[in-house]
Amino acid sequence: MLVPRILSALILAPLALAAVWAGGWAFALLAALCGALMAWEWCRLCLGHFGPAGVVLGLMAIAVALGGGSRPEAGLAVIAAAAVAAPLAQRAAGRSMAWMAAGAFYLGLPELALVWLRGQGREPLFWVLLVVWATDIGAYVAGRAIGGPKLLPSVSPKKTWAGLFGGMVCAAAAGAGVAAYAGASGILLAGMSAALAVVAQAGDLAESSVKRYFGVKDSSGLIPGHGGVLDRLDGLLAAAPVVAVIYLAMHSGLEYWR
Repeated sequence: MLVPRILSALILAPLALAAVWAGGWAFALLAALCGALMAWEWCRLCLGHFGPAGVVLGLMAIAVALGGGSRPEAGLAVIAAAAVAAPLAQRAAGRSMAWMAAGAFYLGLPELALVWLRGQGREPLFWVLLVVWATDIGAYVAGRAIGGPKLLPSVSPKKTWAGLFGGMVCAAAAGAGVAAYAGASGILLAGMSAALAVVAQAGDLAESSVKRYFGVKDSSGLIPGHGGVLDRLDGLLAAAPVVAVIYLAMHSGLEYWR
């Protein structure tokens, strides 16, 4: 699966970077598309089939993507409304509707964080994307080359401690590179990036635990070599809200993080 995995990344990564660079409607539409696809996957994963609850989550994702960047408080209201409406919209035998409420926050908050971050400029979004990608690459290479003790075998049998540390090292290097581009402190951003790698890996494990709970290998087969959109973006879903909180706490752009 390595060749289709690389080919998918070579096609999708430039598209994502181009949308981030362009911002505006280009990025909003990409976020809306990804959000709607993740809502479809989440409903199928948690309820066994797509239905009205997935439609509610999909409409939430589109609304947050198109309007949440300029009106984050409205985006939060839409997410809260979807958390109430989605469990009421669909029933599935033997499946808890609480998964649909959880899905509203699991999908909605990261999407809101991403569109809001793009509204602050290109740098913060490039930072989180490059750090998450670097984490995935570093973890994969170090895990395969070094191996060793498993990180959490009951959830993800292939992940190792070596992979985690490899991901942190690559994330730190990516953060230092972004710092050089943005004129920020390389030490500060490298350290924050290494910590963010742990968050991204936790997001990966969280999605893996949900799939294991429902006995599913991949959230879908939409992306050759990767599985579904949720499988590809699980680390980003965890990292994006953290970066948004950090950005709010710092009260300024990366160029002032010296």
